[in-house]
Amino acid sequence: MKAKVMIVDDDPTVLHVVTRLLRRNDIEVVSADSGEACLKKLSEGFKGLILMDIIMPKMDGWETIQKIVAKGYTEGVLICMLTGQGEPDRKMDGLKEYVLDYIRKPFDNQKLLTIVNEYLSYLK
Repeated sequence: MKAKVMIVDDDPTVLHVVTRLLRRNDIEVVSADSGEACLKKLSEGFKGLILMDIIMPKMDGWETIQKIVAKGYTEGVLICMLTGQGEPDRKMDGLKEYVLDYIRKPFDNQKLLTIVNEYLSYLK
């Protein structure tokens, strides 16, 4: 089975741009516009790489990761933060073992592709 990427971001432009970039490079993409939508897709069996925004309404990226861990959805899942927040805040401290990378927006398309492909290779 081909590894997938889930983009979790409340910004429709980011969802569109990242989805288009990855699909043009033959990467299967699922999008979620909130932490709740991410958890639903995980409950339905999503396995793969998650690119998680931090600043989202209702449930931010850190809270979403806490729920992923609490619900036992970490098997077959890798998480990278993809955020406009400059530096990780203190909320990341207890979640470092679940977060592989911290990618800042705006990002370089080629660098993002390289990172995504590297992590997807771990899932194959």
